Amino acid sequence: MSLALSRPGSILRLMITELGHFALILAFLVAIVQTVVPLVGAHKRWSGWMALAEPAATAQFLLVGASFAALTYAFVVSDFSLRLVYLNSHSAKPMLYKISGVWGNHEGSMLLWVLILALFGAMAAWFGAGLPPTLRARVLAVQASVSVAFYMFILFTSNPFLRLEVAPFDGQDLNPLLQDPGLAFHPPFLYLGYVGLSICFSFAVAALIEGRVDAAWGRWVRPWTLAAWVFLTIGIALGSWWAYYELGWGGFWFWDPVENASFMPWLFAAALLHSAIVVEKREALKSWTILLAILAFGFSLIGTFIVRSGLLTSVHAFANDPERGMFILMILVFFTGGALMLFALRANIMEAKGVFGVVSRESALVANNILLAVSSFVVFVGTMWPMFAEMFFDRVLSVGPPFFNMAFTPFMVILGLILPVGSMLSWKRAKVGRTLRQLAPAFILAVSLMGLFWAMQTGRSLLGPAGVFFAVWIISGAVIDLLNRTGQSRDLSRLLRLPRADWGKAVAHTGLGITMLGVAGLMAWTEEDIRVAQIGEPYTVGAFELELQGVERVEGPNYISTMGEISVRKNGEEVAHLFPEKRNYPVAQMPTTEAAIDYRFMRDVYVVIGDPQQDGGWVVRTYIKPLANWLWAGCILMALGGLLSLTDRRFRVAAGARKADAARAGVPAE
Repeated sequence: MSLALSRPGSILRLMITELGHFALILAFLVAIVQTVVPLVGAHKRWSGWMALAEPAATAQFLLVGASFAALTYAFVVSDFSLRLVYLNSHSAKPMLYKISGVWGNHEGSMLLWVLILALFGAMAAWFGAGLPPTLRARVLAVQASVSVAFYMFILFTSNPFLRLEVAPFDGQDLNPLLQDPGLAFHPPFLYLGYVGLSICFSFAVAALIEGRVDAAWGRWVRPWTLAAWVFLTIGIALGSWWAYYELGWGGFWFWDPVENASFMPWLFAAALLHSAIVVEKREALKSWTILLAILAFGFSLIGTFIVRSGLLTSVHAFANDPERGMFILMILVFFTGGALMLFALRANIMEAKGVFGVVSRESALVANNILLAVSSFVVFVGTMWPMFAEMFFDRVLSVGPPFFNMAFTPFMVILGLILPVGSMLSWKRAKVGRTLRQLAPAFILAVSLMGLFWAMQTGRSLLGPAGVFFAVWIISGAVIDLLNRTGQSRDLSRLLRLPRADWGKAVAHTGLGITMLGVAGLMAWTEEDIRVAQIGEPYTVGAFELELQGVERVEGPNYISTMGEISVRKNGEEVAHLFPEKRNYPVAQMPTTEAAIDYRFMRDVYVVIGDPQQDGGWVVRTYIKPLANWLWAGCILMALGGLLSLTDRRFRVAAGARKADAARAGVPAE
């Protein structure tokens, strides 16, 4: 420490990081107060005690924000007296990766976790004026209780502010795989989704304590679910895109345990989002919606356990020691198990009021929920089965893409078939024949295009044409659904007056269709070529002619690269000049692959350079990837649809309802 203090500015660095540590401890104490006092106040109907929840939520967010800012400052100025900075940074690292290094490790990512927990709690306080005071106090108290558990985990097992006795002159650098713009932005978005589901959990537990689940509750929980789902969609898409271009495997999804860890809560969040609609519109499916809210956050905690316990291996897991994994497991058991016990005890308060027929929009949403929930459990079983087999049967097994593709795909096929029909059925009771007649043009168009693509690729897999069918079916269904809202006169000006949630639904469903088409195109029509390429000797892959024109050594800011230069031609005309790389990071002693990709609307040309050969050639892998960018475009549209729905004024809770709820609770309205 004396060496660190002898450097210019070291005293200021020391003060800032120590203040950050102190702010984290204060946030922990505030969270304890926020957990206990509002709960007691809500039980006793003491308005003053309940009112404490709001300033406490704001104070907690500001304190943990100050702590996170202090840790970020330590990474920016390369304060290697902090153990975390020493292990995950280096003075020669670009600034973007110094900042992303804050959450590119276990301790820093957990600090980001509690920062987002506090953020959602503060937002519930800031924008929850329409909630009944007792429910708002309980929501903020439950949210703070989750924060308390993670503050304890950080402070007692994963403290990011631990210091080294003697500060080294430089650090060990961040994992080179994480030194990428995609991975710089992927974790924050993913955590906003993961952790954002905590507020849905808090709403569910608070409603169970309150003894009241009604249409107003469904209206309150929907925007929070939608926000978490949007962030999770963006985070998963960024992670998939990173895996596509960074790992050099040529794929976009590998059913990796960490990928599955984020995908499972996404499926549950999608189910919760649709189920909450039924609670709001019809006051039905109350118990199912509460259960989904508990399971959605529970699977977020399961994902955290998978990533940090070290029990399952992954290319981008933190793989920390099992002792810390056990702490997370205890948090999972306490909150999920406790919520499920409360759910069982309070089941009598969730009697459904709305009734509906077998053929109705409600029934379609129930089918949607079942398909999404069961598919999530299928992913869970496939992810965890190798661990269970080793623990209980002493067998080493591997569950890979073939299992997931076979077990998961049928649920998505059924979901794709019923989605356009279900979204157009009437509430309560519907006539399916009328809806099918309206969708007949969409079905005919979808089948016709599927047949066209099948004829064009006779003898090949049906997967591609099937993807075309589902994309056209879902997108056409969304368009027809919008057109039906213009009335029999087809007054298109009425489209401009539709609620934004209706537009959001159409855009999100269109995004799903485009994503399905992108996935099918990539899986069915990808062309792959692996060869030893000689400099100056052209070779052909599909409709393209490629030529390795040279290989040179290039020095980056903190790496040394072997960079190839490849010309891509089609019909004799050059369409791209690509520079694939193999990078070596001397500090971390780790190589990475940097694929070179020519992105186009209908296809990608994807090139990876490998090792040199004795005959002077270089191993080169080339992929032609049809419709690759449609996958990312579909994800963007799904997120955009969610954002459009979030801006719908119908999500705002009326002040009149707030006053009525307060009067029923026996508490003065604020």
